[in-house]
Amino acid sequence: MMNLEPGSRSSMTDSIMSKAATMEIPINSNGDTRTSEDDSLEQIHWSLERKDLQQVMVSGPNLNETSIVSGGYGGSTEGIIPTGSIKGPAILYNEEYFERRCGNAPKPERRSKSRDFPPSHSAAARISCQPDRYPAPSMHHSHSNPSMMSEEATRGIAVEKFDSVKKWSINTYKCTKQMFSERFGRGSRTVDLELEAQIDVLRETKQKYEHILRLAQALTTHFYNVVQTQQALGDTFADLSQKSPELQDEFGYNAETQKLLCKNGETLLGAINFFVSSINTLVNKTMEDTLMTIKMYENARLEYDAYRTDLEELSAGPRDAAAMMRIEFAQQEYQIHRDKYERLRSDVTIKLKFLEENKVKVMHKQLLLFHNAISAYFAGNQQQLEQTLRQFNVKLKRPGSDRPSWLEEQ
Repeated sequence: MMNLEPGSRSSMTDSIMSKAATMEIPINSNGDTRTSEDDSLEQIHWSLERKDLQQVMVSGPNLNETSIVSGGYGGSTEGIIPTGSIKGPAILYNEEYFERRCGNAPKPERRSKSRDFPPSHSAAARISCQPDRYPAPSMHHSHSNPSMMSEEATRGIAVEKFDSVKKWSINTYKCTKQMFSERFGRGSRTVDLELEAQIDVLRETKQKYEHILRLAQALTTHFYNVVQTQQALGDTFADLSQKSPELQDEFGYNAETQKLLCKNGETLLGAINFFVSSINTLVNKTMEDTLMTIKMYENARLEYDAYRTDLEELSAGPRDAAAMMRIEFAQQEYQIHRDKYERLRSDVTIKLKFLEENKVKVMHKQLLLFHNAISAYFAGNQQQLEQTLRQFNVKLKRPGSDRPSWLEEQ
């Protein structure tokens, strides 16, 4: 290899750099501004630096003229270790590492690919014909931000709540206005005379049946106390019959009578409880369900009249473009509430019909049971009383059977 002096090496480098600075910079087909002269320039630089570094690393510093101080600066000479015994270069030269470090190792270049492989027009045509199969790279990230999604969801919920509150406010205002107009006689209301009469009859019937229910519950409570008193009295008579020999027969007869009355009283109490339970179901469930539908019907009627009045007021006003849009919107709202009113009116009519049929059937059975049970009890006909309960499938509940056991109380 040719040895170059430092002065000549620097002059050669300066001349080459001045030449490179004045030359034109061509751009090849791949858009790379590097030329063959640039490559030769770079190779000369790397060879010079490699030469200098190789000489330093092979020869190494003269360790015979150096020493290692272990005791620190300014210490005694006892801490000086001579290095004359160390031989050979201080650093081993690794040519492969140097080539990798300096970037001269052989590696594939992207420029050579375009020069070695010409562009394929058939492949480009296939890719352009099938854009779904070969999608182009996108500059935007497809990953959405979770915080942005949560904000959008929260905003959507808030908008829905605001719309619902807005609709409720408008509807409440219109209905309140219509209600005050009807009470002060300024507005008109839709009235179904036949249906309103049936609703009034139902409300009166419910009040009367509630009164019957309260009286029957009071009778059950009082009669239960009578049965408990008869049972206690029969136990006392039985105890005295054993402790009073001179009145044993008299106490015994009365004890048996009270026990028989207590047994028949429990049977009658079962019939009365069944009667009370059936009336309670009829009043507080069947009738109440129909009255809830009636309440919904009345609210729908009020809304229907409110939107009907609103439509009439808009129709009587001017007919410009904005007014026509409001009239069209009011017409849609009016139709919606009219359909709701008609549907609920039909539901109320059907429920009133079924309620009347169910009421007649239930009360016929319960009134017959109550009459036969009371008559058999006060007539002293025990067999007739038991037969009445079997006829109506009434199961007796002994006093205290509803109380939980001592295990359930724990």
